[in-house]
Amino acid sequence: MHITMGLPTLFPHGRETELAWYRKIDEGPWDGLATYERLVYPDSWSVVPQLAAAAAMTERVRLWTDVVALPMHNPILFAKDLATIDVLSGGRLTLGVGIGAWDEDYIAVGAALDRKRQRMDVATMRNVWAQRPPVEGHFPVGPAPVQDGGIPLVAGVIVPKALARAARWAVGVSDPAHSLHFDAEALAMQRERVLDAWRVAGRTERPHFSAPVWFALGPDPEHQLREHVRDFWDHDVAAAGTESGYLTAPGAGTLMCGASGLLAAVNGAREAGLDELGLIPSTADPDEIDRAREVLGI
Repeated sequence: MHITMGLPTLFPHGRETELAWYRKIDEGPWDGLATYERLVYPDSWSVVPQLAAAAAMTERVRLWTDVVALPMHNPILFAKDLATIDVLSGGRLTLGVGIGAWDEDYIAVGAALDRKRQRMDVATMRNVWAQRPPVEGHFPVGPAPVQDGGIPLVAGVIVPKALARAARWAVGVSDPAHSLHFDAEALAMQRERVLDAWRVAGRTERPHFSAPVWFALGPDPEHQLREHVRDFWDHDVAAAGTESGYLTAPGAGTLMCGASGLLAAVNGAREAGLDELGLIPSTADPDEIDRAREVLGI
């Protein structure tokens, strides 16, 4: 199982802190570096320039988005931006896509709220990457991605109908349902549903399956995670005992907290058959990367 370390995309920080995260993640042992899309939020960074900077500042790790709300973007312009990042990174980009969770982001850019799933224009993006001209009789949109077949697309979906649609165009699935309340047993069941969806669609290759999880390892991890969840998700969490490594949240099960919580998530992800586990930080402190490496013994 690969482990990807997220960037502090959602926290106030500056240039030096951002560069420190790039360097520390690329030093290893992490397999990937991930960023997240949130538009209407005070501290969030923009996905495209952040990925471009990460592509230029790293040499080894795979670059991930988990996930971008594809219907908010112009598919031709977005495909060009991403192809440029793929070239800058030497072919290390994987794009996690979905419809997003916040209507206000759509409203802010004037994107329609209806028929979001039908506006997941993957076909247009792939035509751009295959260098098929979008305007008849004119040049294609460059540059072409480094990766054969274009940039891999991972679908951030959960329900059976969405899994069936994803099986027609994605290389796999990133399950966002347990990012706040990690549940290895539920993920193992979802893994089987993904395999079934691929079989029904006539896909013979093994689908990728991953999931993100929030974690906290600072001096007071319980407070760290509680405050971030309250700010970002707009609900409170309460401690379920620091020895357990969990916090409880109304309507959201349990949250991973402290060293025991991180270990439980990583071990559970392996047992569930995940190909990749994404660790989402709840602080901008670069030392969190070192704490995670120490806890995991890697």
